[in-house]
Amino acid sequence: MEAPTEKKEEPFDSVTFLASVSEKPGIYIFYDHEGKTLYVGKAKNLKNRLQSYFRTTGLTPKTRLMVSKIRSAETQQTRTESEALLLENNLIKDKRPRYNISLRDDKSFPYIRLTNKDTFPRFSFYRGRRSQPGKYYGPYPNAAAVREMLGHLHKIFRLRQCTDAFFRNRSRPCLQHQIKRCSAPCVDLISAEDYREDVRQAKAMLQGQDHSLLEELGSKMESAAETLDFESAAIFRDRIALLQRIREKQYVSSDASDADVVAVAIESGSVCFGVVSIRQGRNLGGRFDIQANPLDLNEGQLLEAFLPQNYFGNFIPGEILLSDEIESKASLAQIFSLENKSKVEIKQQCRAHRARWIESARINTTDYLRRHMNERTQINAQFVALSELLCLEEVPSRIECFDISHTMGERTVGSCVVFDQNGAVKSDYRRFNVEGIEPGDDYAAMSQVLMRRYKRVLENDGKLPDLVIIDGGKGQLGVAKTVFEELQILGSVILLGVSKGPERRAGEEQFHLIDRARAIIPKGTSAPSHLVQRIRDEAHRFAITGHRQRRAKARTDSALEQIEGVGDKRRRSLLRYFGGLQEIKRAGIEDLSKAPGISPALAEKIYNRFHR
Repeated sequence: MEAPTEKKEEPFDSVTFLASVSEKPGIYIFYDHEGKTLYVGKAKNLKNRLQSYFRTTGLTPKTRLMVSKIRSAETQQTRTESEALLLENNLIKDKRPRYNISLRDDKSFPYIRLTNKDTFPRFSFYRGRRSQPGKYYGPYPNAAAVREMLGHLHKIFRLRQCTDAFFRNRSRPCLQHQIKRCSAPCVDLISAEDYREDVRQAKAMLQGQDHSLLEELGSKMESAAETLDFESAAIFRDRIALLQRIREKQYVSSDASDADVVAVAIESGSVCFGVVSIRQGRNLGGRFDIQANPLDLNEGQLLEAFLPQNYFGNFIPGEILLSDEIESKASLAQIFSLENKSKVEIKQQCRAHRARWIESARINTTDYLRRHMNERTQINAQFVALSELLCLEEVPSRIECFDISHTMGERTVGSCVVFDQNGAVKSDYRRFNVEGIEPGDDYAAMSQVLMRRYKRVLENDGKLPDLVIIDGGKGQLGVAKTVFEELQILGSVILLGVSKGPERRAGEEQFHLIDRARAIIPKGTSAPSHLVQRIRDEAHRFAITGHRQRRAKARTDSALEQIEGVGDKRRRSLLRYFGGLQEIKRAGIEDLSKAPGISPALAEKIYNRFHR
């Protein structure tokens, strides 16, 4: 009996397809043999645009490769090019085509949030939907810019930065007051009226009213000096000096408008988009996004693909300045204006300070991409060197590293960081709160973390790494071996233990493998040593950050908040009367009832809370 012949895959009939395509504006979608979306595009004239894909000459090698994979295609007409832009952007976000530039859809930009219901309001870092009550300033290009501005506010105006739970339960000023970063409103060292005045000045600074604020502070300094209030005059003098320093650092123009400067750089199949934010004439910094360039698009085509994805659903400034010309500038400006409910201009040919902004953004974007490419090349070489040192059959493509952090066994946290040959894969990082072990038992903690991590990976058909690094010597390595044997993945994953050298000096680590009796001691300056140090240090940083957050949360949560009938006023009254939570715990029912506002029945509740 003859074997059945395989059905030959039919090539895409571009002639028949193009015969039915309209010359109106719209979008087109290419699919492969499995029905997966290859590419989504838009066009003023669908027929002309699609014919350009199926010509015999003039295509780049990457475009020819994509066209060779097309097995079906479809088009959707729109009334205008603007509608085509919107539809294209939605489809790219929904389908994530392989050959489109595709930014993260979950990106959000950070803000500074001012609470508006508190007697002593607080400026804080905020990211997410602006649904909570308060006033928002921003958006800022990145978290570092927000933290820098908050640091300026606390240093100049000495506004509180603590959480509400911490603020409510203070009986004496904290360290921030001692280092002159807070006026200690928690213990009434500043009146509500004076604090509101400081908040008003901080708001003026965030709104770009630096000039008028400096004039106001100068007048107040002179008035205080005339009345011989030299202490107040010195405070105003210091604020003026600090504001002037910040202005010198951030000032770029007397033009008070908002603008984004968008630049693009291309190198070796990769593209970098840079966005510099100018707000109220001040440079707040930039953010960069590196993508593959799957179709070898030029700078203008890349910007045209980037702008809709970057701005739809996000803040759009009044001006967008581009490093290169784009075809759909008028259509994008129209859509952005409708989205923003105010006029948005897109410019490329600029003069004076705007031309300098564009050139600076172009230089910084090119430099960022070059540094990224150099780092990626270096990491690739380190991966190869590590595989040679360990005598591995293949160069690992994915490495995971684990570390444990705690303080005297308290609030133990395990971390898992992930690296591939492009560097850290931060989206795959994980933390584990360790429970149910003897305090300080690092072996049990490591066992629990590894079991939870890889049991979940196996259950969800996740990615197993090629190499797992354990921060520790033979003991921790033995624990990992036991877990991997139980999960039956020991043969699939290589385990490497890293123990610290003499006196715990960096560069003198020893590498331990399960099947080798003797440790491998690489040179401290070698590529494998540098790679393992970097991955291990990142695991340690990630673990200790999680541990500190967990410990801080436990210590700022007051046990008094869990007692029914004890609100803000009674909490503060108790803490002031007894001087702290420890004294409240030691007090008897009779002593508790002597505190202002505490009845005998409530005193009994409080006592029972701490003496069950």
